[in-house]
Amino acid sequence: MENYKRLILQDFSKNGLLAHSIENFIHRKSQADLAELIAESIQSKSILIAEAGTGIGKTFAYLLPALRSNQKILISTGSKALQDQLFNKDLPLILNALKKESLAYDKAIEIQNVVLLKGRSNYLCLEKLDQYMQSSNLIDKTFLSSIVQIKNWSISTSTGDISQCYDITEDNFIWSFLTSTNDNCLGASCPRYEDCFVNQIRKRALDANVVIVNHHLFFADISLKTNGFGKIIPDMDVLIFDEAHQVPDIACQYYGEQLSSKQLYSIADDLQLSYRTQLRDVKQLQTSSDYLLQTIKQLRLVLGDNSKGNFHIIKNHKEIKPLINKLLDALNFSKEVCSTISIRNELIESCYERLDKALNFLNKLNQTNMQGYSYWFEVNRSNFTFACTPLSVAPMINELVFKEKRCWIFTSATLTTNNSFQYFNNKIGLTLAKTAIFDSPFDYQNQSLLYVPRYLLAQNHSESAHQLVNILKPIIEMNRGRCFFLCTSHLMLKSLAVEFRKTINNFTLFVQGEMSKSKLLEKFIESGNGLLLATNSFWEGIDIKGDILSCVIIDKLPFQSPDDPILKAKIEDAMLRGLNAFEEIQIPEAIITLKQGVGRLIRDAQDHGVIIICDNRLVIKHYGSQFIKSLPSMTRTRDLHKVMKFLSEKNK
Repeated sequence: MENYKRLILQDFSKNGLLAHSIENFIHRKSQADLAELIAESIQSKSILIAEAGTGIGKTFAYLLPALRSNQKILISTGSKALQDQLFNKDLPLILNALKKESLAYDKAIEIQNVVLLKGRSNYLCLEKLDQYMQSSNLIDKTFLSSIVQIKNWSISTSTGDISQCYDITEDNFIWSFLTSTNDNCLGASCPRYEDCFVNQIRKRALDANVVIVNHHLFFADISLKTNGFGKIIPDMDVLIFDEAHQVPDIACQYYGEQLSSKQLYSIADDLQLSYRTQLRDVKQLQTSSDYLLQTIKQLRLVLGDNSKGNFHIIKNHKEIKPLINKLLDALNFSKEVCSTISIRNELIESCYERLDKALNFLNKLNQTNMQGYSYWFEVNRSNFTFACTPLSVAPMINELVFKEKRCWIFTSATLTTNNSFQYFNNKIGLTLAKTAIFDSPFDYQNQSLLYVPRYLLAQNHSESAHQLVNILKPIIEMNRGRCFFLCTSHLMLKSLAVEFRKTINNFTLFVQGEMSKSKLLEKFIESGNGLLLATNSFWEGIDIKGDILSCVIIDKLPFQSPDDPILKAKIEDAMLRGLNAFEEIQIPEAIITLKQGVGRLIRDAQDHGVIIICDNRLVIKHYGSQFIKSLPSMTRTRDLHKVMKFLSEKNK
């Protein structure tokens, strides 16, 4: 134990392993302290919840103690981007350093077998590729051209990871046809089972020392085990959750149930594919597929655009109710067609099981209203989802963690509100876990400025976007763009885009939704003078160092919409328990989101810039101080001239 801890402390010393491995390494006491605490947790098989501010270097703080322990390690992240960074950059660096050390001291170190494991929709399905190649005479030429490119790539790839197919972008719609899901995978009955990329990577994971997953895959695996199916992820000794603030909300998705139009489209496509390739004599397959596709499209149109609400409100709507009944009829008809021929074709057998599952869920959704759950729907431009979600996963996570004695580590830059872990701990049911806060080493007082403009209109005022552009345009021009404008709604995003396009001249405007997220970031960085308007997905997980980004604007405090059905159900539940839902739920959620948005600005000790929060409530409401105390200690001002002076001096 003492030798292990001594090694960890040496690793993070001024002349230790990291100093010799990382160019321009900066010794940080907080990083060493965090690593020591993680080492203690690994040794004692205990639970640790640690907030590590931006710049501490929490990734290395958990990697080195984990690798030094010679135990089986699971690392779960909130995003595929961090998965890729760990696998391709951070882990190889540490492993190479450990290998060199072992050679230098002529002592053996266990070579770590590391596997990057993603959800099956990230891997090419060879069976689906074969099926589409067989029906090539019925496929559009553009579509066929992409399939041929993917076929050529499939011969050379060793992983089948679609992010490595550089000729076809990862967000291309064609992948929805050539990847599988838990619903439509044929499993052991698939003709390409032995060659399957997903099976191969999962077999490697079972023998690995280190497995890197994301939270979605982790809880999908827990869901499969709970329902009596085989596990995806092997049993591990140490479980580390990076970006752990996302864990409770992601867990809710997997402890509940969902049915989406994507799932329904997939069934219809598979019915059609079976008819085209192997069952040309069963014309009812085409008929049932057409009927199902038509019904899905009609229901999608009637549900409207970009909305979310309580399912029990819409299920009796005069236009929606008949289409839900029609969907039930279409599903029943397709199921009857499949029932007579399922023994002839594995894909049809899979369709039958998925249709049965969809029918059961839709019937339950139509008839049930259990306490402790939210029944909701969500619609966007191309998809709709019906869902049943538990209001709390605290009992489930508590049971999972204490099922057997293992080390569990939860870490993120944003776990506390007002310097307290109470809200997060209650959400995951681990109120007795050991906690620690490690503040960012950055000098926010000198590196940054927090500005709240004066005389702002009410948040819902029709001229709010126009006013914000007038107030902020001089700042953006002084800063030569290099700015993120983070919005709390798509409506504000669209309104700001319209207003900026009327007056834009000295900077390049980028708007979320007009190209893929990765392309948007790439173009923003290339431009050198970009103004990026964005919503949800840009509030976290974006790491841009240097002068390219030196101003982050937030349109208002990110309180979740009170019309959100899950939030509504949580508020009602809190009121029944005699709690103040605004204080106990809405404020903490908004604080954590705001911390994520503010965290986009200062990513390095040399960075500087301005945070602008366009919301008077930060200074005039009693709860504003909770937000301020939860943010890094920045110099604050309401004086526009001070902002201009700060930027002028820093941009010299």
